[in-house]
Amino acid sequence: MRAVEAPAQSDVRRVVRVSAGNFLEMYDFMVFGYYAAAIGRAFFPNQSEYASLMLSLMTFGTGYLMRPLGAIVLGAYIDHHGRRKGLLLTLALMAAGTLSVGCTPGYGTLGLLAPLLVVAGRLVQGLSAGVEIGGVSVYLSEIAPAGRKGFYVSWQSGSQQVAVMFAAVIGLILASSLTPPQMLAWGWRIPLIAGCVLVPFLFLLRRSLSETDEFLARRHHPDMAEIARTLVQNWRLVLLGMMLTTTTTVTFYLITAYMPTYASTVLHLSAKQSMVVTLCAGLSNFIWLPLMGALSDRVGRRPLLALFSILALLTAYPALAWLVSAPSFARLLAVALWFSMIFGSYNGAMVVFLTEIMPAHVRASGFSLAYSLAAGIFGGFTPAISTYLIHLTGNRAMPGAWLSLAGAMGLTATALLTLPKGSAAPVRRTAEGGKSPGEQLSPS
Repeated sequence: MRAVEAPAQSDVRRVVRVSAGNFLEMYDFMVFGYYAAAIGRAFFPNQSEYASLMLSLMTFGTGYLMRPLGAIVLGAYIDHHGRRKGLLLTLALMAAGTLSVGCTPGYGTLGLLAPLLVVAGRLVQGLSAGVEIGGVSVYLSEIAPAGRKGFYVSWQSGSQQVAVMFAAVIGLILASSLTPPQMLAWGWRIPLIAGCVLVPFLFLLRRSLSETDEFLARRHHPDMAEIARTLVQNWRLVLLGMMLTTTTTVTFYLITAYMPTYASTVLHLSAKQSMVVTLCAGLSNFIWLPLMGALSDRVGRRPLLALFSILALLTAYPALAWLVSAPSFARLLAVALWFSMIFGSYNGAMVVFLTEIMPAHVRASGFSLAYSLAAGIFGGFTPAISTYLIHLTGNRAMPGAWLSLAGAMGLTATALLTLPKGSAAPVRRTAEGGKSPGEQLSPS
């Protein structure tokens, strides 16, 4: 494989600017997952610690219920009005949702209004997140030079890993500086407020974005009705895209959003240990993503998707069974890094592949809808489902079974996307100049 070449300086600036807002989106989602137990006590007090935690995790998941709506409405806005305008709007919505969660007084002060405001904030965050990842991925794919789309688009996920590491560092500082009662009382608010402080800087960065040449060159920009019709006509492609994305979303939220809660409440490891593991997982993700994105430019997307979905299917449960048999910091780190390798390698090929299979005139909407359905139905509820499965069965390794199911879905989608609708002949990968499934299935 050739050495990975750095983008031109002007392209580096564009990649940083567009990815900066994506950093905030993931940072806010991660912080909520890290401090789910404290947020549960603040807004959902209950005599049962399990019930309080489940209510908090379900609130975490409600943000994902809005993602499909955000994908359709805001995705249509981006496909019609442009990538730049849409990405500015999503950043503003994400900031508003984060502020409402971080600054709302607890249940003891506002009563029932407090959890309602928190849920509302999560819904606004979910609306924004429904198209943020798709908008950024499409922007990066459209500015990438030929033959390097995988490498460029991988930085969308790369910026998310910076957010994971940043949130973990803040968590380590707080765990070292505050007592557990202080963290439960008010310390969990600090990371959320810190995210709000970054908003003006991130907004200035994103304002300086230029529109992509590909969008400007397109003569026709579809309206909402046309986009909706195209998505309905391509329902099979959207469904397969959702299945393809499920492996990514479940793996990511298992090793980032859920890992600190799993380590402390299930494995009874310290908060510092869980944050160190999360930090290492974020760093590992950051390394694997561009490497495998670049590799997918050389060998194609499907071989990597098939290989790493198989690894998720076959190794997830045995890995967690080994961990829970003798919980320790070393074993938790080893499992997290193994899952990180699977996630980074699979996702490095998956995200750019998803931009390639969608019809060009609804690329942001189609990508965002498929991704949002996967995140909303499967990925976002991974912490809550994992907690429920452990509670139901008493088996602390059950999150591994959930990840195996996600791997099976990714493998199935990869196999089915090899064949265009109604054909027995394989579709050549787009890097070789062949038609993508999106081109085969989109209306003429």
